[in-house]
Amino acid sequence: MAQRGSKWRQGCQALLLLLVPLGHLRSQCLSAKAASESLFDLVFSIVVFGSIVNEGYLNSPSEGEEFCIYNRNPNACSYGVAVGVLTFLTCLLYLALDAYFPQISSVKDRKKAVLSDIGVSAFWAFLWFVGFCYLANQWQVSKPKDNPLNEGTDAARAAIAFSFFSIFTWSLTAALAVRRFKDLSFQEEYNTLFPAAAQP
Repeated sequence: MAQRGSKWRQGCQALLLLLVPLGHLRSQCLSAKAASESLFDLVFSIVVFGSIVNEGYLNSPSEGEEFCIYNRNPNACSYGVAVGVLTFLTCLLYLALDAYFPQISSVKDRKKAVLSDIGVSAFWAFLWFVGFCYLANQWQVSKPKDNPLNEGTDAARAAIAFSFFSIFTWSLTAALAVRRFKDLSFQEEYNTLFPAAAQP
């Protein structure tokens, strides 16, 4: 009976030794996917704030001052620019973290980094949802007489469209981070159960 238990334990160890490299490979693939998603997030944020900064403000000959293309609401333009710029900076930060991630030796530190990625990605997905609804609503109620020549309309629509796309890219980034967290949890459990085998 003891011999059978010993063989069963050896079989489990062999299976885990096989699964850990596969889990590591999967984690690398997820990291590459997360990096590509961050690049999409980066590009989309540039499109949004670039469109608003370049063509989101119109000049009124009669009033002699600029006004926001979104229903003359300066808060709408400010929100789009602020979210776009802050998202851009966040993407740069997390791309740097992705590059540094393989050098983090502690599984606990890696889990903290991935947990922050989950929280930040979910937060930005929510802010982009709010931004999309806000910009689309203000665009819908804009008066044609404020922009008779239809200046900057393509840029305004582009900012709305890429705000919408950003909801899904940030949600996908959060989902990939959740999968990375599960892989790290498995690796931590393995290191706890078999500390000798976990050492390089």
